[in-house]
Amino acid sequence: MADEAQAVAGAAHGADGGLVFHPMDQFLVKPLFGHAGDPVFWYTPTNVTLWLGLAVLAIFALMVLTTSRRAVIPSRGQSVAELAYGFIYKMVEDVAGKDGVKYFPYIMTLFMFIVCANFLGLLPTAFTPTSHIAVTGLLAIAVFLAVTVLGFVLHGFKFLGLFWVSAAPLPLRPILAIIEIISYFVRPVSHSIRLAGNMMAGHAVIKVFAAFAAVTAIAPLSIAAIAAIYGLEVLVSFIQAYVFTILTCVYLKDALHPAH
Repeated sequence: MADEAQAVAGAAHGADGGLVFHPMDQFLVKPLFGHAGDPVFWYTPTNVTLWLGLAVLAIFALMVLTTSRRAVIPSRGQSVAELAYGFIYKMVEDVAGKDGVKYFPYIMTLFMFIVCANFLGLLPTAFTPTSHIAVTGLLAIAVFLAVTVLGFVLHGFKFLGLFWVSAAPLPLRPILAIIEIISYFVRPVSHSIRLAGNMMAGHAVIKVFAAFAAVTAIAPLSIAAIAAIYGLEVLVSFIQAYVFTILTCVYLKDALHPAH
């Protein structure tokens, strides 16, 4: 038992007492050209740039190339594309209503981008762009600004009725209005952190178990844990894309029908 404990400790710690493996290293932004320690500027091609580009290419391959023939008997790729189209269209129609269908292309693009980026991040040695708050934050802010501008364009200052709970007793309405305003401006924060946090946590846990797979005594348990968590991450990758998208539909509904 002492030898096994030392082996586990040796796998986790270096000679200087520090960790040999660092679960968060997989989320480091690195330049594609040059050395890992080189400074990264806004115009520097990085691993984030690469995998964002691959996500766009994956969407193009699935939604354009596989459906170009529009076969009566669809191929597997066309079937997946049609299933995704119908799934998101029904979501937009059910949540945002008939008025929200005209904004379906934007919501469909959001879903496909997030789900493709999530799934590509599950490939070995891949990078997961949606694990970075800079990526998810930009998506969330874009949604927040889009629905806010849309609300004012469609309703003018009547859009502010979203914050006035007319069904509540009059003395409570100012308090509820303050709460509604705070919760409204917190939306992009919660919208982005939920996606980034879930993607980062799952990948970090997999990396921790993978570090112990080299230890003979616990290798079978480690590999079994990796397989189980990986399967869970496949589900989480889809669910988080779905949650981000359905929340976007909820926010769109508020912009289209702001009155409580």
